[in-house]
Amino acid sequence: MRAISWNVNSLRTRLERVLGVLERHQPDILCLQETKVTNDQFPHAALAEVGYKAVVHGQKTYNGVALLSKVGLEDVQIGFPNDPVEAEARVISAKLGGLRFINLYVINGKEVGCDKYVRKMGWLDALNQWIGELRAQGEEMVVLGDFNIAPDDRDVYDPEGWRGKIHFSEEEHQRLAAMQAHGLEDLYRLHHQEAGLFSWWDYRGGAFPRDHGLRIDLALGSPEAVSRCSGSEIDREERKKGTWEAKPSDHAPVIVDFQE
Repeated sequence: MRAISWNVNSLRTRLERVLGVLERHQPDILCLQETKVTNDQFPHAALAEVGYKAVVHGQKTYNGVALLSKVGLEDVQIGFPNDPVEAEARVISAKLGGLRFINLYVINGKEVGCDKYVRKMGWLDALNQWIGELRAQGEEMVVLGDFNIAPDDRDVYDPEGWRGKIHFSEEEHQRLAAMQAHGLEDLYRLHHQEAGLFSWWDYRGGAFPRDHGLRIDLALGSPEAVSRCSGSEIDREERKKGTWEAKPSDHAPVIVDFQE
């Protein structure tokens, strides 16, 4: 079973790229973030032509998450209980192959200490409470998506330059650690321990060709997911211009494979 997480930074802008990823990688589930499209404008027909059905939680201009699957999803849930920013489309989850896939688009936070940063911390606290409740009920899961948090020094091109700043601050790391304390492990790090493996590069300043990136797109798994995880990769090729008319997203897809 193959899962892919990808912040597409506007699905309608990059639909052909999404179709290309589906063709090349043939995922059982594709978890999209920042789709930036309302439910009624979602391109269901184009995806159905290549065999994928989508469940969506959309929003105009901002946010938006979706799950695409060939094989059918069970127990779909939009959002989560006691979400403090309920009006924002940031979470969708469903079960597949005995695992609940929780697809996240975490609040960016803008800069440490500002109102948006405080809002990010509160949202993560509420999310962690829900994940803890699911784990207490015995739910096996994969929590994946754009976390807007780089876990450690290996995940930042300039750790000292980023330390204490947004995406790499102490409070963000505390929230990520609290989530992992529910028995979730970084599935990518099961297979790759080295530094300099990034999933996001700013559009500005030639960040991608200079490889000035961050690994902020994560997949965390509970013990069942860990035991079944057979590999994980970041598709850097999709961050390149390639032959597509649309420029790439600033994020690359994260691929995670599981034994049946």
